[in-house]
Amino acid sequence: MSMKQNRFPKRLFITGTDTGVGKTVISAILMAGLRGTYWKPVQCGLGEMTDTEWVRVKTGLPETNFHRETYRLKLPISPHASAAQEGAHIDLDDFRIPETKESEHLIVEGAGGIMVPLNERHFMLDLMKKLNIPVFLVMSSSLGTINHTLLSLEQLRMHGLDVDYVVMNGPKNSSNREAIEYYGKVCVLAEIEPLPFINPKILAQSFKQYFEHAQ
Repeated sequence: MSMKQNRFPKRLFITGTDTGVGKTVISAILMAGLRGTYWKPVQCGLGEMTDTEWVRVKTGLPETNFHRETYRLKLPISPHASAAQEGAHIDLDDFRIPETKESEHLIVEGAGGIMVPLNERHFMLDLMKKLNIPVFLVMSSSLGTINHTLLSLEQLRMHGLDVDYVVMNGPKNSSNREAIEYYGKVCVLAEIEPLPFINPKILAQSFKQYFEHAQ
């Protein structure tokens, strides 16, 4: 592992400004580059492939690099609604950060955006506060991202969470990047352009291209 890789904190919580902005792809890139361990606390949707299974297949990393989800819910909808459909209730006290080796990075991927409800009282934001690890915010490069990103940054900061990394996922958009950096008072670490296809080699190359030079 390079010295640059060691500059990433040992634990990262990957969240997004919305669902479908690319959290899982970014998680896979980080996993391929850091050779860390992955944990998806809440999985909504147990169809063809869960996010944990997808990251494992695409990175080619062994099963020992992946921790079991705390909640595995059948329907691909908001966690609170998916749990209710099964007569279940998501309890914050059930979440424990998995044990890892001192040398390992832990990549934690949230579900949806930061204000996705977990139950009648708690949101994904509350889980992030409970775990209290550095936040990695993924945003889209498309229309609407300025509003979504600025609102997400404001909410995270209001609750005392520092956003250590912000990345833009999608075709390059310098106008949106500059607006987010100016109004959000952040530095966009990288602009991740669409990958031609996804396999261990491409993911490792993407880590080197987008993150090694920026750390």
